[in-house]
Amino acid sequence: MIVIVMGVSGSGKSYLASRLAAATGWPFAEGDDYHSAANKAKMAAGIPLTDADRSPWLDTLHKVMLGWQRDGISGILTCSALKAEYRQHLTDGIPNARFVWLDPPRAILAGRIAHRPGHYMPPSLLDSQIATLEPPTESPNTLRLDGAHPVEDEIKLILNWLGS
Repeated sequence: MIVIVMGVSGSGKSYLASRLAAATGWPFAEGDDYHSAANKAKMAAGIPLTDADRSPWLDTLHKVMLGWQRDGISGILTCSALKAEYRQHLTDGIPNARFVWLDPPRAILAGRIAHRPGHYMPPSLLDSQIATLEPPTESPNTLRLDGAHPVEDEIKLILNWLGS
């Protein structure tokens, strides 16, 4: 099983994924760690990434997951996965991939981003992320969480969902 925790910046992907990894013992790959220095600099300057900027990053994340699949292990990855084509790219050839979509209200997102000192993603890019987001369609492979519950409760929901 491979779980991709997705959502716009500030949705809580990293926090939830790290807690899910602790609960499962599965390896966890922080998608932001795989951005190129050029992508990080561009975002830090308040310039939204283009599809061309994201493509090599998505290739790298896909390879991480293919490695888990090849080794027969489960894993957890964070990635904004804003567009349907990005999600398709990430999961190509990985039939056991599942998405956990974190979708809190904009006010919560803005508050979280404003209180992340030292992060390269500035609050000014939140609206471009929201505008770029193509919400996933309802499917058995996607679980939507609005962030209204304590993370421990959300972990239980995810674990129950993965077990079904």
